[in-house]
Amino acid sequence: MPPTLGDRVIHIQDAIAAIRHILKNRTLEEFSDDLLLRVGTERLLEIISEASRFIPEETKTGATSINWRRLADLGNQLRRAYHRIEPARIWVIVQNDLDPLEVFVQTLVVGKIDPD
Repeated sequence: MPPTLGDRVIHIQDAIAAIRHILKNRTLEEFSDDLLLRVGTERLLEIISEASRFIPEETKTGATSINWRRLADLGNQLRRAYHRIEPARIWVIVQNDLDPLEVFVQTLVVGKIDPD
């Protein structure tokens, strides 16, 4: 059975929490120098990207602080152009783009928007 929309929202939430955990107290330099840290972060961003594709457009419309197209494209870039992804770019995404997404999914989880 494929994941439900509610499952996918939880997957996003869990991936954000995992990124925050593995990058806690890390610097860009540490991130750049640690292959496993980068690969783990990139994989979690792929999960976020893929799960976000299944959130209905009408649900996304209220979340104007999230660039949904860029989020979807990120997953494609991580899968297909992995050799061109600079650690600094991933770092910026983590630092700037996860907060609004986290607020959005928390809103869905607490039931302000029905995730199923």
